[in-house]
Amino acid sequence: MAPFIALIVSFGIFRVAGWFGWSYVDDWQHSLQAAVAVMFLLTASAHWGKRRADLIRMVPPILPRPGLIVTATGWLEIAGAIGILVPAVSSAAAVGLTLMLLAMFPANVRAAKEKLTIDGQPVPKLAVRTLLQIVFIAAVLAASPLFVS
Repeated sequence: MAPFIALIVSFGIFRVAGWFGWSYVDDWQHSLQAAVAVMFLLTASAHWGKRRADLIRMVPPILPRPGLIVTATGWLEIAGAIGILVPAVSSAAAVGLTLMLLAMFPANVRAAKEKLTIDGQPVPKLAVRTLLQIVFIAAVLAASPLFVS
């Protein structure tokens, strides 16, 4: 839930900042791009540190080297967070982030079905995780100039 909260709260903060004159976030799409970046930087931070082992456990056992996968997806989240803010690559970053969210969904399914925990807290049930994934994908796509101008 923390990524969802980060997305919603930061979007609100960026919209208010735009209304008060921060020209970069003076429209909803740029505010959403910044909020998506905040969300992915937050999620990337979990790929290292005390939550890392929990993320490694989420990787489906059929995949080799789950630690490498967690590291790679963390770096991809950072690259996507930066890329979504750069006009020249924003559309490509949105496509990449969307594909990554889809590719990581089996790990979310596994976590929900096996009732895994992250930082000692149970992960949300599958229906909630699925809804969150849809919201995250919609936010990424809406932030992209490819889909909304």
